[in-house]
Amino acid sequence: MELAITNSSEKLSVSEAVFGRDFSEDLVHQVVVAYRNAGRAGTKAQKTRSEVNGTTKKSKKQKGGGARHGALTAPIFVGGGVTFAAKPRSFAQKVNRKMYRAAMSAILSELNRQGRLTVVDAFDLSETKTRGMVAKLKEFDLGKRPLIVTEEASEHLYLSARNLPYVEIRDVQGLDPVALVGADSVLITADAVKKIEEWLA
Repeated sequence: MELAITNSSEKLSVSEAVFGRDFSEDLVHQVVVAYRNAGRAGTKAQKTRSEVNGTTKKSKKQKGGGARHGALTAPIFVGGGVTFAAKPRSFAQKVNRKMYRAAMSAILSELNRQGRLTVVDAFDLSETKTRGMVAKLKEFDLGKRPLIVTEEASEHLYLSARNLPYVEIRDVQGLDPVALVGADSVLITADAVKKIEEWLA
């Protein structure tokens, strides 16, 4: 299949398997959730009776004082440990390489079908200027949340876009399913398309 290059009469030949794949909502959802969960830190933690700061000496004599009790770190006392204490855990979900690549291809294919994928010959700035980035983006109808993907994003691009809310700059190596799904539209260079094709084919 072929992708039209904006502001050019030429077309870019690409793999049908990468940019013409059927969309699988279940697969994409699973991969996106797994990717987001991989960034979560399981920080919830409570102390058991052995971890509470306090003496484990028997609090009173065994008989003659009512109920029989041992250490005051027991869960029934205020300030004692928690019976089934929560501990840090990993939220990671296993997604194999084949599933991940298939989901990325499905997302790119759906963006292409919806007309939200714009291919250009090149996209770069000669200097670090936010207004230069704004002027460059006005040349294309990219919506409020554009994602710009280049083969190797230059420092000028990163620095020029960092003050613009919702504008993301990624190189091919840093591309992920969450960034693709969250973008209103994706502007991608021809060199990046070829690199993505080599990666996902």
